[in-house]
Amino acid sequence: MSNFAIGDQDFLLDDQPFRILSGAIHYFRVHPDLWADRIHKARLMGLNTIETYVPWNEHSPVPGAFVADGGLDLGRFLDLVADAGMRAIVRPGPYICAEWDNGGLPAWLFTDPTVGVRSSEPGYLAAVTSYMESVLALVVPRQITRGGPVIMFQIENEYGAYGKDKEYLQHLVDLSKRSGVDVPLFTCDQPFGTMIEDGSLPELHKTGTFGSRSLERLDFLRERQPTGPLMCAEFWNGWFDNWGTHHHTTDAAASAAELDALLTAGASVNIYMFHGGTNFGFSNGANDKGIYEPTITSYDYDAPLSEDGHPTAKYFAFRDVIAKHFPVPAEVPAPRAPVPASVAAVSSTAPVLTAVSTSLVRGTVPPVEVTGHYRGFYLYEASLPGGGVLSFTEVRDRAQFFLDGVPVGVLSRELGERSIVIPAGGRPQILLEDQGRVNYGQRIGEAKGLMGPALLNGVEVVDWEVGAVDLGSLEAFRASAVALPRGAASAGVAGPSVSFATFDAAGPGDRFLRLEGWTKGVVFVNGFNLGRYWSRGPQRTLYVPGPLIREGANELAILELHGSATREVGFAVGPDLGPDEK
Repeated sequence: MSNFAIGDQDFLLDDQPFRILSGAIHYFRVHPDLWADRIHKARLMGLNTIETYVPWNEHSPVPGAFVADGGLDLGRFLDLVADAGMRAIVRPGPYICAEWDNGGLPAWLFTDPTVGVRSSEPGYLAAVTSYMESVLALVVPRQITRGGPVIMFQIENEYGAYGKDKEYLQHLVDLSKRSGVDVPLFTCDQPFGTMIEDGSLPELHKTGTFGSRSLERLDFLRERQPTGPLMCAEFWNGWFDNWGTHHHTTDAAASAAELDALLTAGASVNIYMFHGGTNFGFSNGANDKGIYEPTITSYDYDAPLSEDGHPTAKYFAFRDVIAKHFPVPAEVPAPRAPVPASVAAVSSTAPVLTAVSTSLVRGTVPPVEVTGHYRGFYLYEASLPGGGVLSFTEVRDRAQFFLDGVPVGVLSRELGERSIVIPAGGRPQILLEDQGRVNYGQRIGEAKGLMGPALLNGVEVVDWEVGAVDLGSLEAFRASAVALPRGAASAGVAGPSVSFATFDAAGPGDRFLRLEGWTKGVVFVNGFNLGRYWSRGPQRTLYVPGPLIREGANELAILELHGSATREVGFAVGPDLGPDEK
């Protein structure tokens, strides 16, 4: 057994000074069969610690549940860190930001309007307690004091940017200690204003989050914490992307110089991200600082290790810097080898609008949470007395309007659109896409869907049929799919629909799916939801983790919302995340 403590100037591992050289890997953004590979490559860069968030909403998709197997097996992930001879830092939130849906907070929690957000409100604290106890049951036995890898445990996350409810923070501290946490507890906040003080408690070790002007940020932190080791708990070496902009990159040499300054100053560091991974399924978050901006599927982050797990120029620049200060293994990861390009064609398709079961909700138009589903697509239907201007208070986040199955138009939250002209006659249907819940700021926890009242020519429309598009299994779509008529590949497919293709493979191996000529939707490989695609970019390929591919025939399913100019999809030789700002 070992011990880990905070000394006057250093972290202490078994009473000896220890510098934390950590890299962020989110186990929930990486296929579990690839965890060991990513951890190993972190060690080869010279790191000695792996840090991860824990996403509450992923582990608890419905009230009372805590899923911790497969891709959510936090215990196995931490065991693999230990197997690699590395330490671990766990950051369980309960709020994580991370450009993750709702910042990691479960949407079901806020269906009760009395429940608070990141506060000492009793309903919120009760739910947090249940969640934290489940996480701690996995983490406490894996602390370094019990023979495991965990050396530190975070309380909340950049809380000073949101609030300063000390009773809430104290509840998290007391709960952690009562459950057996005996490694150091810490907080992280941005080194600006009063955030560091507001987001912490006197007994907690304070760390900073920043990506530039390192010495200045460390001085700011030292002023507010005269003793103890300095640490940048999130060294931002890249950035995330949202739909409709460029692919963000940061200069490898400039980032390496900042890292060198940090290490030369004697500070510890957690590189955010070392390996970003992917926002599979509907897990991406969004930002809203006046304009709603959903995050793309790739979380490559321009990190040292790419989305598909290969070293970049930044990897080797960081490795060289670390080698100036600490021993680094001689082994280096191999570069990416191009994969064969190929093409597959969809051969059958099933409509979406007729496949959704809806239920009547009396009164004003409801949010989608009434369905008991908290991500993805939803269908609204209503009887209108005639045509005219149909308007809403807000659309969250993107609504496609149909009349007897014929497209009428789209309302987009991103563009601030709220009203549409509906022709008379026929039954309107509205396909609503939750494009990702806001993960930062005061709009965390907000409802999704059509925000009422819904007005037709100024008169409220009530009594709506609402249902969720069930994509947990594609079996219903497979059963109803019909063969596409014979014709050229350029015949395309109409949306909204789920179309199926088959492709052969020699066995497992990474692929990069390119949907040139398709418009917007999501893709499944052998039933696994890879995430969203959108022709507006910047992202041009979707990463297909190798373990998803099996020898022989594989199934590709594409939920296309609008329509395609082709029936073909391509597998590219490598990733294409779009043009950067240079």
